[in-house]
This record gives sequence, structure tokens and C-alpha cells, in this order.
Amino acid sequence: MCAGGNKLRALEFLLAHVKPGDTVLAVGGDGSTHVLATVVLAQRLGARTLAMRWPHEMNETARLVESRADEMADDVRRARGPLRAVLRGWLASRRTHAASTTWWIPPGGASPLGMLGAVNAGLELTAQVARGELPAPAHVVLPLGTGGTAGGLALGFAIAGLDTQVIGVRVVPRIMANGWRVRRLAHRCARLIERTTGSSLPRVARRSICVVHRFYGGAYGRPLGTAQEVRREFERATGVLLDETYGAKAFAAAMQLAQTTDAATVYWLTFDARCVSEQSVAPVPRP
Repeated sequence: MCAGGNKLRALEFLLAHVKPGDTVLAVGGDGSTHVLATVVLAQRLGARTLAMRWPHEMNETARLVESRADEMADDVRRARGPLRAVLRGWLASRRTHAASTTWWIPPGGASPLGMLGAVNAGLELTAQVARGELPAPAHVVLPLGTGGTAGGLALGFAIAGLDTQVIGVRVVPRIMANGWRVRRLAHRCARLIERTTGSSLPRVARRSICVVHRFYGGAYGRPLGTAQEVRREFERATGVLLDETYGAKAFAAAMQLAQTTDAATVYWLTFDARCVSEQSVAPVPRP
């Protein structure tokens, strides 16, 4: 899963009803993988795109993604911080037009609808365990940003009866990434499935989600020295270069955990948007 990483799973649902001529509004920080992936896919559906962003610390990967998003989006607007960006984006999405619809895509795609993609991912992993392709993991370690992937995986495991703890390695401020918020997202997603299917689902237990804070680094978008070291080791072993501020931090946490337990641990590689930013992607002509 590369072109946009884990965001594709959310966007499969969030963009399902977008029609040519609609407007898709994506919100995220400068250099946001989510914003770029949303812009690229929405334009392929023939939609007009608006990116609402805020500044933060940048690195080479983030600057590459930001440049590509600026090039691709029909309109780019900036706010001083995430709260202002979210508010301005939400208000802009309320301004509907008779001939088209404006679709609000939340930061990171972290909504009950968008999380269905991560629920599916949890069920897919459970099916792999059932087929004997890997042992049942005691832990799944991944970066924790807006929480949609972590909450969706935890819900998928709960639905399948898999006793696996999701360990989210925080890469954003604590107000956005915390256990309470991830569990609440999982609960809201479960309610959406129940309303849609009429079935009753188990809830994600408190112990099923653990948030690790010590790899944050003090600011969103700021690389961490420890993570840089394991990033180079990962590249030598696999040929895959982890992004500095998401994947590398989570892998550093996974390596540390693996040294303290013999239980099976899965590192969940969410990728980023470098491959999208490096591709020559032509927008779909407007009708």
C-alpha cells in the first residue's frame, strides 16, 4: 500500500459518492500525506479540490509532499494552526451550491466512515492468522496521528475475537492522540456499523489500545535521533525507507518492545505520500 499509504483505505469510503464537478475539501498540515492523497484521488474522480493547511516543522519528505499538493490542488488556503484550519475548512464545506456538492474530508480521514477501511484491514490480518500465514500477534505497533487507523484496527480485532493490543506511537500533540480519543473513534465506528447492518458489535476494551508518548520528539514533524538510527537499519534490511516523523518513530518503538517480550509483535507500516509526490499525475479534465 504505497500511493498515499493507509489513507487509501479511508478514502475508498470517504470519496465513494464524489461526482465530477463536486468539490472535495481536505484539511491537514503542510506536507500532509492525507491532503496530497485526497487531492490526487479526488481529481481522478473529476472533482475540484481545496486544501486547507497549517504550518509546522518540516523535513525533506514533507516539503516534497507539500510542493506536489500545491501543484495539484485547485485552491490552497492556510490558517495559523490546526484548530483554525479545521474550523475554516468545515465552514467552507457548509457553503453548498445547487449544481454540485462540497465534501468535507476530516483530518487524516479519521471519521466513523473513513475508519471502515482500517476495520477491514484488521479483519484481513485476522484472516491471515486463521490461514496460518502468521501467528496471532500480541501487539500491533503503528504511528498514532489522528487515530483512525489505530481505532479501526482495534475494532476489527475486537469483531474477529483476536486478543491483540494496538500500540499507537504518538507523532502529534497529545490533545489529538490519546487513548480516550482513539477509543471514542472506535466506539463511533462500531455504532455506524450497527446502524447500517442491524447487528450488535463488541466494543474495544480499554487495554486493547495503548498510546506510547516517549517517541514524539516535542513537535509534530520533528525527527527523532533514535528513530533515525533504526530507520537506517530498516532500509538496509528491507530496502524500504521509512518517513522520519511517522514510520521511523513507530518502528523504533516496535524494536524496543521486541526486546522486552517473546510475544509476536507486528509493525504496521503505513507508508507516506512520497511515491504520489514523485509520480506524474495529470488531473482529470473538468466536465
